[in-house]
Amino acid sequence: MDLSHYIDLFIAEANEHLESLNNNLLQLEKNPDDTGILNEIFRTAHTLKGMAATMGFERITSLSHEMENALALFKNGKLAVTPEVIDLLLKCLDNLAEMLKGVEERREDTGFSPELLTALREIAASGEAAPSFSQEGSASEGEMEFNEYEKSVLNSARQSDYIPYRIKIDLAPETVMKSVRAYMVFRCLEDFGQIIKCLPPVQDLEEEKFDNSFQVVLVSRHEEREIIEALEGISEVRVGTIERLTGDDSCGASKTEDAGNKRLSGAPSVSVRSGQNSSQDNFTSHSLHLKTVRVESERLDDLMNLVGELVINKTRLEQIGSTHHLTDLLDAIEQMGRLIADLQTIVMKVRMVPVGQVFNRFPRMVRDLSRELNKDVSFIMEGEETELDRTLIDEIGEPLVHLIRNALDHGIETIEERTAKGKPATALLRLAARQEGNNVIIEVEDDGAGMDLGAIREKAVSKGFLTPKEAELLGDKEVLNVIFQPGFSTCDAVNDISGRGVGMDVVKSKIESLNGHVDIETRKGRGTKVKIVLPLTLAIIQALLVTVGEEHYAIPLNYIDETTFIFPDQIKKVQNQEVMLLRGSVLPLIRLDQRLDVPVVKKTAEDELYVVVVRKEERRVGLIVDHLIGQQEIVIKSLGSLLAGIPGIAGATILGNGQVSVILDIDSLI
Repeated sequence: MDLSHYIDLFIAEANEHLESLNNNLLQLEKNPDDTGILNEIFRTAHTLKGMAATMGFERITSLSHEMENALALFKNGKLAVTPEVIDLLLKCLDNLAEMLKGVEERREDTGFSPELLTALREIAASGEAAPSFSQEGSASEGEMEFNEYEKSVLNSARQSDYIPYRIKIDLAPETVMKSVRAYMVFRCLEDFGQIIKCLPPVQDLEEEKFDNSFQVVLVSRHEEREIIEALEGISEVRVGTIERLTGDDSCGASKTEDAGNKRLSGAPSVSVRSGQNSSQDNFTSHSLHLKTVRVESERLDDLMNLVGELVINKTRLEQIGSTHHLTDLLDAIEQMGRLIADLQTIVMKVRMVPVGQVFNRFPRMVRDLSRELNKDVSFIMEGEETELDRTLIDEIGEPLVHLIRNALDHGIETIEERTAKGKPATALLRLAARQEGNNVIIEVEDDGAGMDLGAIREKAVSKGFLTPKEAELLGDKEVLNVIFQPGFSTCDAVNDISGRGVGMDVVKSKIESLNGHVDIETRKGRGTKVKIVLPLTLAIIQALLVTVGEEHYAIPLNYIDETTFIFPDQIKKVQNQEVMLLRGSVLPLIRLDQRLDVPVVKKTAEDELYVVVVRKEERRVGLIVDHLIGQQEIVIKSLGSLLAGIPGIAGATILGNGQVSVILDIDSLI
């Protein structure tokens, strides 16, 4: 069977499993006695191995298999959870990720590291070897003995209304690929519950060191009949016996309940629920797999574009109805508008993904870097469930990596330095997300040394970013903004952690390209907080339409503080800058007709000038326009590669009358 068209799906699912393993291994390192985490790790590793085996990726299968053996020693209490072993397992995950990347790029050399296999086998050899199947039929027919971990899982399952089953699987005598049939049995049973134990061990099943039968202990909420029917749907597989395990198995003996749990041979003869209930239970068990569907992101983009076209045409119909006073048409358009709004909301939600998809890559990075830098760091993540447009999620990873590396390398002190300052030896690094209105706020905060504004002033002067006079006159906020200048750094030495020539200017430009902005708060000796503000989506936004000359322009609403009007004689000049007084405060003014180089509409001294007050971080500026049209929902269209990067222009939109309107880039204008 040709599996090539499944590769992309395999890579996507395998990467999800690797992310889960990364996070759970870090949790296991902190909580080595947590059997729940250990069981989840073991299950995920087993699933990953099975997927790779099905696709024929032998090296991924081999490394996953050896990892599973090491994890089995954890489960059996034969190997302690130490930082050294966790380090090795994390390196294995890195190598698996590298091999997956090689598969994705269709490379012959996928980056396999055989030394990791050797290290894992040495660990496995150091533990007590698992009993292998040596005598025909002895493993499958013998009694199972449960260790403390397995007993705790069985007891927890019973308390949660799960039923523990011991199932004997018989393979047809003519079966050639017994290990494949065993794998298919495991995949089938995983749909019904959780596999606790098998006899002989998994490794023996894979190496076909068994006759034609084996036993599995499964905890499930399903009835025997459902499990039997599913298993016997597999070619060359028959259920020999199935029995419930009672609570009296602490010594390792498996006992069978008398009522309704007879041994089965050939055709099953067990008591089952009525057909209606059985069917309903079966539907419920399989419906869980239909709750999520994998969709190519390009299809979501196409769907969003179509919704955008609907919004444009709705606006056009509204204008036609208003022009011709068509009341019935306007009523129908209003109803259509509500439906389009509902559709838009649903499509937007489909595009939204939790920021945890990005956040989850950082605990591992913080752990490794803090150990490398001799820093004890408590890393806290908050608001991982906060949702953001998929397009933004794909872009914010790199800026966050730089901010976190900066905090670890330059912000947080070493253990000795913190102790000498009377601070707790363990530093705090916080990554948090929350939604505020139509924006998402992401904060990276540490309780480290903070930024020395005096040192920033000196460095800015010495490097030519500021004149001595400017450095003296500028306030703290303006001085902090110097760190966003290309090439500015307070570090003299370049290192592998954060001083690689990628400065805060890259962070700022990336965030601003997403229609967001960055703000910094710092206190020397107390720490630093970097605040990123991003729009929920880049596809459809609310904007204020204005006219400048004969052209229409759109100003994103999230930048606007207020609108007002003045007369020409109210405009003053301070140091060659036009300003106005707004409630006692001086507000700098920008004439958009001059900035955008459009023909000026002549006005008299009695004509009003409209002012749109916009804000970027702490800076407020008044944009002088000719007319205010009103607020409108607009669909953002790209200008294409030829027109991209024009200062002051963020994109374009199509208005209801078919006219193209330019969307202003407020960040670059002010």
